[in-house]
Amino acid sequence: MTKKEKANYIIEKLEELYPETTIPLDHQDAYTLLIAVLLSAQCTDERVNKITPLLFAKADTPEKMITLSVEEIREIIKPCGLSPKKSAAIHQLSHILLEQHEGKVPPSFEELEALPGVGHKTASVVMAQAFGVPAFPVDTHIQRLMTNWGMSSGKNVVETEKEAKKWFPKEKWNKLHLQIIFYGREYSPARSPWFEKDIITRTIGTKKGIEKLKK
Repeated sequence: MTKKEKANYIIEKLEELYPETTIPLDHQDAYTLLIAVLLSAQCTDERVNKITPLLFAKADTPEKMITLSVEEIREIIKPCGLSPKKSAAIHQLSHILLEQHEGKVPPSFEELEALPGVGHKTASVVMAQAFGVPAFPVDTHIQRLMTNWGMSSGKNVVETEKEAKKWFPKEKWNKLHLQIIFYGREYSPARSPWFEKDIITRTIGTKKGIEKLKK
């Protein structure tokens, strides 16, 4: 198969499996989504969804968040890991939103990535899911599967994002990145890949990708 043919097959198969996609991180608006995505770094969505209700019960806006101390935020989010850095980032970015953006999450990559603790992946998720701007956030599932499928060299997430944007239609990006994540979790987990279940890799995967399934 050519990469274009593979891309079409991936889109078709994932649309069959996941015709509807909901954002796995619970949130109410752009601000709570931003905080949830920030917390999800090196933490499962399931755990984040257990912690954010506790945090947002106390502070679900920048105005409320800055009334908490960094230590108070850190204590709440500790189960998510990296709490010293994440709590400081949440406190600082909330101040910046109030001082520079009238308390609103800015709808641009440049302004989002200028916020403390917000990298390109986090900005991409917010742009895609909060503002509907086409983006293709690459997480570990996407990085791994795009490599196994021969759609990316797998060198790094930057290259994988470029390849994804090259081969998949722009209007599909926002939904497709979630579909690939869901597929990775359900049909092709990194630690326990299932040869029989992972139909996409079995059908279009590289020789190395298929070998991984057989281990």
